[in-house]
This record gives sequence, structure tokens and C-alpha cells, in this order.
Amino acid sequence: MLVDMPWSSLDAPSLALGILKRRILDVFPDGAADVEVVHANLDFADWVSARTEYGFEEYEFCATSYFSGHSEWIFSAALNGRPRWRVAEFTEHFGDKMAPHMLAKARELHELAPLFVRETAAKIAAAAPDVVGFTTTFAQNAAALAAARVVKELSPGTMTVFGGANCDGPQGAALHRNFPYVDFVVRGEGELAFPRLLAALRDGDTDGLAAIPGLCRRDARGRSVARPMDAAPLPPGALVTPDYGDYFERHARSTAGGWVEPRLVVEGSRGCWWGEKHHCTFCGLNGSFMEFRSKDPRRFVDEILALVERHRVLDVWVTDNILDMTYLNSMAPLLEESGYDLRLCYEIKSNLRREQLATLYAAGISYVQPGVESLSSRVLKLMDKGVTGCQNVRLLRDAESVGINLSWNYLYGFPGETDEDYDGIVGQLPALHHIGPPANSTRLKVERFSPYFDRPELGFGDLRPASHYHHIYDLPPDELADLVYIFDSPNQGIADACRDRLRTAVADWTRAYPRSRLTHCDLGTHIVLVDTRPGFSWRLLDLTDPFEVTVFRLLDTPHSAAALLRKAAARSAEGREPVGAVTEERVAGLLARWRALGLVFTDDGQYVQVAPAVANQDLLRLDGTGLHRDDTSLVPALAAPAAGNTR
Repeated sequence: MLVDMPWSSLDAPSLALGILKRRILDVFPDGAADVEVVHANLDFADWVSARTEYGFEEYEFCATSYFSGHSEWIFSAALNGRPRWRVAEFTEHFGDKMAPHMLAKARELHELAPLFVRETAAKIAAAAPDVVGFTTTFAQNAAALAAARVVKELSPGTMTVFGGANCDGPQGAALHRNFPYVDFVVRGEGELAFPRLLAALRDGDTDGLAAIPGLCRRDARGRSVARPMDAAPLPPGALVTPDYGDYFERHARSTAGGWVEPRLVVEGSRGCWWGEKHHCTFCGLNGSFMEFRSKDPRRFVDEILALVERHRVLDVWVTDNILDMTYLNSMAPLLEESGYDLRLCYEIKSNLRREQLATLYAAGISYVQPGVESLSSRVLKLMDKGVTGCQNVRLLRDAESVGINLSWNYLYGFPGETDEDYDGIVGQLPALHHIGPPANSTRLKVERFSPYFDRPELGFGDLRPASHYHHIYDLPPDELADLVYIFDSPNQGIADACRDRLRTAVADWTRAYPRSRLTHCDLGTHIVLVDTRPGFSWRLLDLTDPFEVTVFRLLDTPHSAAALLRKAAARSAEGREPVGAVTEERVAGLLARWRALGLVFTDDGQYVQVAPAVANQDLLRLDGTGLHRDDTSLVPALAAPAAGNTR
């Protein structure tokens, strides 16, 4: 039995368990192995909603609160076998960090969780499986450990196995050392190790167990032994298609089926090609294996379409940490040719150009996580992101032009940053109210496996397990430090007043976005701009001066003032564009005026225009009497307030 405990997503099957199920059935064919996936996250939604006023909002809040820790505390009494585990400490810790109704809900669920865990474990034990495998990623640890403890109590002969991101490297070894009811921990990629473990258990092969890379086991004297992990990651050909079995049927029968539509989860690659060259200083997502590997594009597309056809689901979440750039000319056209109305989500690097975004959109990739993180070039350099602030603004603008939805966070708190890195940006944010705002602004947390964790000389030398872990686990400090993923440290970077200015500006951006619009329409001899942003008084601007038209077009990509001067002068000298005399003063004056109008964003000496292209630009034409479409003047309509954004 393979178990998916809370707090994994309700609207998606477990990719890890889907892969392991497929591998087990391939390695042990013809009924040699019977595999059942227990969707305990869906069971929990049914169980709790039948006993409390509990809905999707509460579950989603817990599922997305890994960095605060309150979701795992809900299962801490079940984990530690003690009712009302550290309730007073939890209340004191979270009292000013959570809405009162959510705090009350967490305490209510804390009281109920041990009963749910015992009922779930009893059902597992009643089936008398040889092996129970628990996947644990992010906020699943406490619930999975609690269930394993009761399974072992009810069925001592059942082997309990843990795997997943929470078991990588030292974390897996610490988990095995400190929780004796966990028989084995598979560290790293499990496609090869887990079937080898099952075969060794079936055959009673002690030597075979001892030879499995990364495996944590107990020797004849009961001591925890951790074999070193493989140095090399799995090749792309070893990444199998997941088997989601009855997840979608179970979801349809669950309370969650009335809360949220299900989606498919697939992977085209593992690792990060950017991280291999420049590991972003705050990122610990790839753990022990940064090496980038991607599936053959045709095989990946066939995998997606086969899952779509089998499960009749068009929403697809791709787990890749970064887009394989070769997929733009291979995978993306194949998806576009499929004829399916797919809606895919992908993580991308934020330096993609508009035509590349258009390629993704045509393939059905309509939602991206671009890892923007900041709009300050200097702070981005501290992160080792390999992009500039103006490049990030260009991406936000072009995503709006193409119609792609974005999800990104504004991070702060980096060693070496200053208030000046933020003040110049915050003052310009009203000019960006028409393009996708960050989901939030938040202080970075130090993650295990990140350069900030591994290299104290980068600025985070005094690390300790995040404070919320002390309300979950009852472990000595050294053991807790090996088990956890998130670490606290003295605050770095900007002062509190600057932080508050940033947060206020981001909140204003979020409120203004639905009613803000700034678009441009390039009509050849002139460019028409329409504006409804609340921070600006103008509504219609017609650029007719050839010099202004030339500079605006150049600012489609980031340029310095010197580069604009040089290129505009070259075009004038060549007679390509009659821009007149091009001087440093003329360029500087134009940029200053456009900045006041909110037409450009500037950072680190670079400028970029911020107006997305109007969506119906190809339908517009110009004749001798004005701007028209189907012989109806658009100028009054363009000047009127928009009902929504450019999408």
C-alpha cells in the first residue's frame, strides 16, 4: 500500500506514488505484486467535513502554510501520542500570525487528528499489507509519521517505508534514527531503489538490502544504518509515466470533488539547468540532484496526451523546476498540433521573450511561474538569478500581451541589500498596476540544500531550525537540525520601515490590477496608448513624433539612455526613420517625461516600456480620417475606462 497523507493537494494525484505504482507493476508483472494507493488526503477532507464546519478554504490554507508550520502542528498530538500537544505554546506562537477563526480551526483539527490517524491506520492494518510506503513532501511529515506509528502498533509485521523530498540527504537519515517505527527510508530518487527493496524483502535478502544506495535500515543490533546515496541521478529514459489508477474516481466521490476540479500532474524533466551553472542563493528545491535531465519531447507529449485521454482531464500541472529551452521548438509545437484545448502550468526562467511566450501560449501553456522574485537588478544579482529588473518587467508586460497568467512572489531580506535597492522600485510600482502583481511580498526563509544554507560566508551564519518545528517534534536540538528543511536566522537586508513600504505598495498593486489598463497599438506612422491606471490622470496618448515612435519601439527591450541615443542616431543617419536631430538632452527629456507618465520602468541605468500590445491590434487599420475598425472610430472607445485588464 502506498499512502498519500495530508497536506498534499486535493486537486492532483501524487506524482511520486503514481511513478512508484507504475514501477512496481513493471518490475513485478503478472500479478506478482498487488499495489493499492491510499488517498488519505481525500479521506481527510471527507472525514473532517462530516464532523466540522470545514471547507476547501481551510484545507488549502493548511496545504499552503508549510513555511509557517501550523499545518503540521495539527498532527503533532497524533505524532507524539499525547493529547493537546503544546497547545499553549502553539497559541502563543501563532496568536498574532493567524486570523482568529483559522487559529480556532487549527486547534479543533488538532483535537480530531489522532482519531483520523487511528482510523486510517486501522484500515491499512486490516488489509495486512507486506509493505506500507509513505510519501512525504513539505507539510506531510507529521501526518505520515503519525500514521506509520499506529500502523506499526496494530500490525508489527508490516514493513513501513518512507520516501520523498523530506527524506533527502541528512533529513532521511535523521527521520530513520529518531522514529523506530519507520523500518526503511529511501533517500533520493526511488524508481530503482524501491523495487530493489521490495525484492530483497520478498526474498529475505539481507545482503541485497545492505547494497541499496541511499537506503536507511536497521542492522542486527537495531542500529540505524544509512548507505551513501548514488552520486549520479537517474537518466531521463528511466523516468516513467505515472499510473494514477483510481485517483480521479476517488476524487469524484470525495467531498473534495465538490470543492475543486482535478488536474493531471506530469514531469518532463528533473533538476535545473540554470542551477547547474548558477545555483540561486535561496533555492533548495533540487536537494541532492541538481543535474538537469529531460525526456524526449515526443515521448513527453505522448505521455501527456495519453493521460488526458485516459482521465478526460485537460488541466495539466508540470512539475519541472525550469523549462527545457529546446522544448520551445519541439514539445510546444507538438502540443499545439494535438488539437486539445489544454491548460498547462509550467515554471520558466524570467528572461523569455514575447515570441517565446506566444509559442508557449499556443501550446496551451497559459499559466507560468517565472521566478521573478524582485525588480531590482542589484538584488537579483545577490540571488544569482541571471536576469535584470528591466528584463523581469519586460516578462510581466509580455505575458499580459500574450494572455499568459503569472504567479510570482516578491522576496526580500537578502544579505547585502539596502533600502535604496527598494525605494526606487517601490516608487515606480503604480506604473505597473496593469500587469500581473506578485502573490505576496515575503521575507526569504533559508532552505536546506540552498547556497545560503551550505555557505555561511554568503551572510546566514547563525542558522537554527525554524521556531515552529519546536511545537511539532520532541527531539534533541542536533537531531531536529538534521530533520528539518526550513531555518531561522537573524533578519538580513532592508529595515522594517522599508519592508512596510514594499508590502503596502504590493497590496496597492493587487487592489488596482483588476481595474487598471495600459495598452499600446502600433499603427505604423504613430502609436496610440490607452491608460486607466488610477495613479495617472491621462487616458489617451498618440505618439506621432517619429523620434518618439522610434524610441518607444526600441524600448520594447531594455536599453540604456546611451544605447537609445546611439541607435536612434544611427537610424536617422541611415535615413531609415526621419527622427530629426538626436541629442543626449532630447533622449533624457523624453525618458523623464515618459517616466512621469508611467510609460517606462527604469532600474540600474536601463529603461523598458511597460505598455502591453493591445490584443486586437491586427484588426486595426489607419486611413486618412483616423483610427478605425470596421469603419467605426475607436478613439472614443479606446479612451473610455476598461472593464477589466487586457486579457
